[in-house]
Amino acid sequence: MSKSILVVDDDPHIRDVIVYALEKADMTTHIAKDGLQALESVSRLQPDLVVLDINMPEMDGLDVCRELRKTSDVPILFLSSRDDEIDRIIGLEIGGDDYVTKPFSPRELVARVNVILKRMQARVPAADETGQYQRGKLVLNSERHEVHWDDSPVALTPTEFAILKGFLGQPDRVFDRNNVMAQSYDINIHVSDRTIDSHIRHIRAKFASLGCEMLIETVHGVGYKLGPCQ
Repeated sequence: MSKSILVVDDDPHIRDVIVYALEKADMTTHIAKDGLQALESVSRLQPDLVVLDINMPEMDGLDVCRELRKTSDVPILFLSSRDDEIDRIIGLEIGGDDYVTKPFSPRELVARVNVILKRMQARVPAADETGQYQRGKLVLNSERHEVHWDDSPVALTPTEFAILKGFLGQPDRVFDRNNVMAQSYDINIHVSDRTIDSHIRHIRAKFASLGCEMLIETVHGVGYKLGPCQ
């Protein structure tokens, strides 16, 4: 079944290049010319992925992403004419899945889209038909972007949510630090071990406050694994 991709960019030439490349790869495309159209289109079309330009007038791509992440877990591939590490970090931290800098190769863009889609598809078997993952007292709902422990809500950042979802997608696997982030984002920037450990520490602390002392276990010399969640 053809994947549905929403292309959001205020430059008609860029939109045409992206649409041509994606349709040549047998994907179905829709377009939005600005941020407000993007939000309406995601709600109406429920695309499989959004290619989202950051540098748009009025409502930029980062603001669009923040709004989408309140209600949607749709994968987002950012585009930007600025090769700025801060933009990349912010985009990934607020819920983006990958980042491509203009000018870009259409073939590279299609390849990155395919990688994101394959990764999302690989996680589907762990969830039920409503997009819900459950292990013991832990429940994560992808559609509503919600996490609960023993019926109590847990507020996670987009990065923490993505990391936890990665663990739930393969609940018996031991992840090294690179795996932890690879399960969450297709990152093309360096992320230190200290940063990854910090994310894990914050997740643990939030669940510990609800009585779950070790949601994510340390496997010494290897990395991390999901705990029993009982």
